[in-house]
Amino acid sequence: MPLRGWSQRPASRRTALSRIPALQALLATRIPRRHPELERPRAAVAVVLAPDPDRVLLIQRAEREGDRWSGQLAFPGGRWSPGDRDLAETARRETREEVGLELEAVPLLGVLDDLAPRTPVLPPIVVRPFVFAVPRSSELILNHEVAGAWWIPFEEFRRPGTYAPVEYQRHGTLVRGEGYHLSMGVLWGMTERILTPLLTDLFS
Repeated sequence: MPLRGWSQRPASRRTALSRIPALQALLATRIPRRHPELERPRAAVAVVLAPDPDRVLLIQRAEREGDRWSGQLAFPGGRWSPGDRDLAETARRETREEVGLELEAVPLLGVLDDLAPRTPVLPPIVVRPFVFAVPRSSELILNHEVAGAWWIPFEEFRRPGTYAPVEYQRHGTLVRGEGYHLSMGVLWGMTERILTPLLTDLFS
């Protein structure tokens, strides 16, 4: 489903011309990498973009005992359920349940590479990210699995010093890597591995 009229709006009515239509064109030319271990449990996340200014939806997962991703900044999403037609339906369903945002009628811009956790303390799951575009950043209705949700402008991630080293203990394992140090917390791990290549595509 093409995005109509986003880049043609008068500049006086917009903060800047949206980069989202160009991203849609780029994703249409790519074949995403698929994880070879098909027997692993599957999950999906929704990378939801909105214009004016261009921004992305992030959530903070509620603190829950036994949840290895508890309290982290993330994209809406979760495990595939037998009632889901496919993983895209999983991403849509989880987004609807977690933040009350309906994605059935909005464009699916593309599918990103499958990812799996890099640390042995996390479940051996494969996550598939789906990129959606909504016409505006609407209000969200959070369920018990979500402690907070924000529409973050892309420029927030590009400010000097925001992308910096991350190091701390997680379930008895020392985590080192890179992450985005935002006002609501640090975005790192698998979510960072999804977001950083996407931002590179947007601003290259």
